[in-house]
Order: sequence, then C-alpha cells, then structure tokens
Amino acid sequence: MSYGMSGRIFHAPFVHAHSGFALKGITERSKKIASERYPDIISYNNNDELLNDTEIELAIVNTPNNTHYELAKQALKAGKHVLIEKPAAASVKEVQELFDLGTQHNKQVFIYQNRRWDSDFMSVKQIIESGRLGQLSEVCFRFDRFKPALSPKIFKEVASTPASGLVFDLGPHLLDQIISLFGKPLSFAKTTGIYRPGSEVADYFFYHLKYPNQLNVFAASNLMAVQALPAFVVQGANGTFIKDRVDPQEEQLDKNMLPTDEKYGIEAAGVEGKLYTLGGDGVKNVELVKAPKGDYMGLFEAVYQSLRNGKDFPITKENILTQMELLEG
Repeated sequence: MSYGMSGRIFHAPFVHAHSGFALKGITERSKKIASERYPDIISYNNNDELLNDTEIELAIVNTPNNTHYELAKQALKAGKHVLIEKPAAASVKEVQELFDLGTQHNKQVFIYQNRRWDSDFMSVKQIIESGRLGQLSEVCFRFDRFKPALSPKIFKEVASTPASGLVFDLGPHLLDQIISLFGKPLSFAKTTGIYRPGSEVADYFFYHLKYPNQLNVFAASNLMAVQALPAFVVQGANGTFIKDRVDPQEEQLDKNMLPTDEKYGIEAAGVEGKLYTLGGDGVKNVELVKAPKGDYMGLFEAVYQSLRNGKDFPITKENILTQMELLEG
C-alpha cells in the first residue's frame, strides 16, 4: 500500500479499524508521514521490501492506474492476496491474467469498488429493489465535476499512458454500480469527448447500455459541468426517483473522521432522495427518502469474510471483466 490520497483516505483507516486486520506496513519512497497517524506502522522504502515481509498476507495496490497490473502480478507471485484499486488494470486481457495468476498461486484477487457502499447509491438500490417504481424504462447515473485545469497526476492526463483519462478514472465507479444492479448489458454504445484546454485525454463520456425488457441505462461524466445534473434518476411505470451525489464519506475521511465515529457515513439533513408517484386521484405525490448509512467498511468486511471464512466476494470476476469490456469498448 502507498500512502497518498488513496491510502490515507480510502484504505488505511479501514484496515486499521477492522478487528480482523493488522495494518503492518506502507511503502513510502520519500515522505515518511504515515507514522504520524499510525505510530506502529513500518514504512518500507520500496515495494520489494514490503512484498518480502512474510507476515503480510494481503497487499493493497493503490498506485497510479498504469501500474496496477505489474504490481499486482508481483504481489501474487510473492504469495500475497491482493486488493487492487479501480481500475483493475488497463484491459480485459490484463485483468484475466491477474485472475488466472491468482488461481495458479491459490491467492485471491479483490477489486476495490467502494462506491457500492455510498449512501446515495445504497438509497437508489433500495428503491429499485423495493419494486415501488414498477417496470423500469430508464436509469441515468452521472458523476459530474467542474475541473477545467489538468490534473497534476500525470498518469491521468497522458494519452499514451494505459488507463488514462476520465473513462478509467470515474467510469469504473458508475459502471460497477450499474453492473451490480443489472448485470451485463445486451449491448452498449460509448461516446467520449475532450473539452478542457490543453487536454489530450477524454474528459467526458456517455454510455448507453441496453438491457432486457427495453430497459435503457445511461452512465455519464463531465469535467466541465458548471452545474452538476442529478447523479441518479430512475424512471419506472409507477414513479420516478431522483437523488443527488451527497455521500459524505470522502469528505469526512479527508478531515480525519474515523470510520468508527457515530456520525460517519450519515448524510446531512435536507439532501434526501425524492420519490415521485401518482395517487389514485392523479395527483403527484413527493416522498422524501432518507438514505441508509454509507460505510466503506462493508468492502473490507467482505474481503475479510472471503479470506477467513470462504464467503463469496460481492464484486465478482464476471463483474470486473464486464466492466473492463465497457471501459475498453
């Protein structure tokens, strides 16, 4: 594990807080800062030192996108289970090789798709699974931002770098949420665009995924959205559900709130989803829907249960291979 933004916010707090894990060490090539928060942690100078530690059973690969494949291979060959940040790799071929290598070495390959545990998505999932909307006709998921400046993280901005651009950055979040609900689409169409000054990689994408029973699902992201559109819109024969992207976890973790804090993962008042239905008299009813508590610990608990108790990991190989087909398409 490295200790940049991803390690500091999305991984270390949960490994440290989960009673089934022991946070042994982190690779820090230059700045040695992890010990300020985790005094007992080992700061390795490089990945070889970490992988040579025989006490380590699970290695987290949370480095730049273009390094996931090679580092995960090294970890598996060193006899470690791996948890790989999204995207799993840059192609279907690479991901399949990692799964095959895990099988060959009797090690598990987990892909980190934390946003299945976002409060806003969990609210959408509950409404869809309740059946209150009736037969679905259209589902729209968006992840809009206004970031006209190029990212200082060069791996995201160079077209020749594998897994660069917005498709591989935010695409895995949206596509995984959709796949977790509806599975593999019958067909899909993908559109990308470049709009930021000086950009050479896609900073806009739009997917149209077709499913059985005439269900149309759309996934879109735009880095030039001055005003973000609603993140989740679900249309059914019996109603419409609209929800903004308001999960608080990333902001809370960035401010050093612990996952064990009683306020962690709880949405603020006033951001409830809105469920629109028609009464028997034809009058439109609006119901505010409070979201469940978001909690990325659910992913780490799933990893633990898979490693120690043999339970199925919810983010399946089939899910990830489908996602990679869509990202590459």
